[in-house]
Amino acid sequence: MTSELTTMTAVALAEAIRTKRVSSEDVVAAHLERIDATNPRVNAIVSYRPEEALAQARERDRELARGIIRGPLHGLPTAVKDLMDVEGLPTSHGSRIYAGTVATGDSLISRKLREAGVVFVGKTNTPEFGAGSHTFNEVFGATRNPYDLTRSAGGSSGGAAAAVTSGMLPLADGSDLGGSIRNPASFGNLVGLRPTAGRVASARPGNPWDPGSVLGALTRDVRDSALVLSVISGPERRAPLSIDEDPSLFLSLDPRPFAGARIAFSEDFGGLPLEPAVRAATRAAAELAAALGAEVVEVDIDFSEADVVFETFRSLEFFDGHGGDVVDHPDLVKQTVRDDVAWGSELTAAGITAAAAARTSLFRQFQALFETFDLVLGPTTQLLPFPVEWEYPTRIDGVEMDRYYTWQRSCSRITATAMPALSMPMTFSEGGLPIGVQFVGPYRGDRLLLEFALTWESAVADAMARRPVL
Repeated sequence: MTSELTTMTAVALAEAIRTKRVSSEDVVAAHLERIDATNPRVNAIVSYRPEEALAQARERDRELARGIIRGPLHGLPTAVKDLMDVEGLPTSHGSRIYAGTVATGDSLISRKLREAGVVFVGKTNTPEFGAGSHTFNEVFGATRNPYDLTRSAGGSSGGAAAAVTSGMLPLADGSDLGGSIRNPASFGNLVGLRPTAGRVASARPGNPWDPGSVLGALTRDVRDSALVLSVISGPERRAPLSIDEDPSLFLSLDPRPFAGARIAFSEDFGGLPLEPAVRAATRAAAELAAALGAEVVEVDIDFSEADVVFETFRSLEFFDGHGGDVVDHPDLVKQTVRDDVAWGSELTAAGITAAAAARTSLFRQFQALFETFDLVLGPTTQLLPFPVEWEYPTRIDGVEMDRYYTWQRSCSRITATAMPALSMPMTFSEGGLPIGVQFVGPYRGDRLLLEFALTWESAVADAMARRPVL
């Protein structure tokens, strides 16, 4: 029974706890056993607190015995990405500056998860300050891909993805700026939704008007993602982009048929280099969508301004959020973060204004595209999971990468449009590495994406069922 509990969906586990067919203590203990057996090799969970987790689980069981159900995640174990505060646990940000700094309160997403009844077992590993889509840092080390321990799990939500992929957690939160949910979802054969900005509100400091960085979830199936989204989304008065819609709308999804849908297909999102296996899988996804009844039309989308939009506002965010860290602790901050801060400091008013105008143009271009198409389909990542020893890929299919994050432009170009996007499993390479594909929907079209994803999930059920053997 113990091993079965770590393979069940979050929806099924929550129902089993709620109906007292299994206790929260049993569920948490099973996942702790899985962590103990697996995490030493994968390194996804950090600041691990097994005894505290068991105590929380027993309290959830006592509450249930009194007829108290905190929420839809009552008694389920999880671990929050180590960029967000959980009261009583360290928030290290993957940084030697903040290593061991214990949070005195919950971040907004952690509070919502706590109110929904979760049991916190620790945190999930992340690169330093979430910079880059490969999870490693000098505090906890590198997170490894459960499908191949010599490969990257992606990032910056790499610890979250690897924990869910390997059965250490039934669900996990993530954050996404340039692909930090979508890339690890593809590398881990998971569902990874980048919601519309404001769908999952944040009360973090900085510039809350910027739609670039968003919060979301990583799960093994679509309904689990919808369940988590129903908990962590909702209006928030401190978040100016917050969406005022009832989060429960994600609990009543119906599969949306591909038959009759129109899908705009872009094999490489404006001529990006792709590894041959990724290109073949992306084209196979278009063929599968057509076989499901969709009208798939290959389109040439103008992404000529997307990179300057993303790079401008990313650098501004790092300049704002970590400029002080670089000044105060230059020897404790990795070079790529120092580079981001430097690029931000070099921006001009004219450059920022031009990038803002380009972002508006991209948004309107995509909204116009969605007047005639239901979805956009393209690659999630441009290459397969790469060796864990690399800091980042410097070349894809013979093309040099000019910055440490330009290998993930298949995601960052979509970030620049402000549209919601979803990475879904597709297939595996000959060497057994997962390859996902990316669906993009209209602004605030998160529910639509998930409903199409339910149909896609059925079509790729064999790939989604292929879990790593550790």
